[in-house]
Amino acid sequence: MTTPKTESPPAPHLAADSLAGRTILVTGAGQGLGRVAALAFAAHGATVVLHGRKLDKLEKVYDEIEDLGGATPAIVPLDFQKATDDDYRQLADAIFVACKQLDGVFHGASHFSPLMSLGLQDGKAWAAHLTVNLSAPVAVTRAVLPMLRRAADASVVFLSEDHAIATAPRAYWGAFAAAKSALLPVVQMWQDEQPDDSRLSFKLAVPGPVSSPMRAQSHPGETGAQLPSPETLAATFVYLMHPSSRALAGQAFHCQGTASAGAPTNAPA
Repeated sequence: MTTPKTESPPAPHLAADSLAGRTILVTGAGQGLGRVAALAFAAHGATVVLHGRKLDKLEKVYDEIEDLGGATPAIVPLDFQKATDDDYRQLADAIFVACKQLDGVFHGASHFSPLMSLGLQDGKAWAAHLTVNLSAPVAVTRAVLPMLRRAADASVVFLSEDHAIATAPRAYWGAFAAAKSALLPVVQMWQDEQPDDSRLSFKLAVPGPVSSPMRAQSHPGETGAQLPSPETLAATFVYLMHPSSRALAGQAFHCQGTASAGAPTNAPA
């Protein structure tokens, strides 16, 4: 099956108050793309619920949002590798108690380990990748689905990776690519299950190469100056969370087009 995709948003730069009145959960908000998304949503008027594993990192993002004059965020720490169904239900309950509503979810949390051949990845490594990169975003979405369905217009954005949804996945990306590749069917099925009059949309974003903690692990020969900063994706993340991107529901959206930056000679492409 051909992967549905759209490249480059037609109007990514939205008004400063374009997310006003919305409450958005951002997983993995303590660093990387999750942090970028959380700050961007707050800067555009949203109340952000910050999820992460490390409280100190979430508190720093909390302070950054307050410094930019955003709405007071909420913090819901949870280790996805240890979480149970009860933990996900409690996370949803905590969001409802603190915010009374939820209008979107941005799945920024991820687990990544250095690239290696499939034969070297043991069961524990596979379990960690599948849990954090696939099972957890599905479990979080399932837990908060009642709130999303009550919203006037809600978006759920999952993050994948170029190597995960390519026609021919490349060597060494192993469990990470396997887990991330499963998110597109999840998005398509969940969208297909919505009634015709639903205002809830599911999307898959493929950020492309940016200077991030994960990229530093996968391409250690690169320097940050060779790549766009994560902040260059902020406007696109806001667009994907905004009702104007509803036409992308059920699709994979390549934030930087289909061409990947050239890989250094000492790292897999």
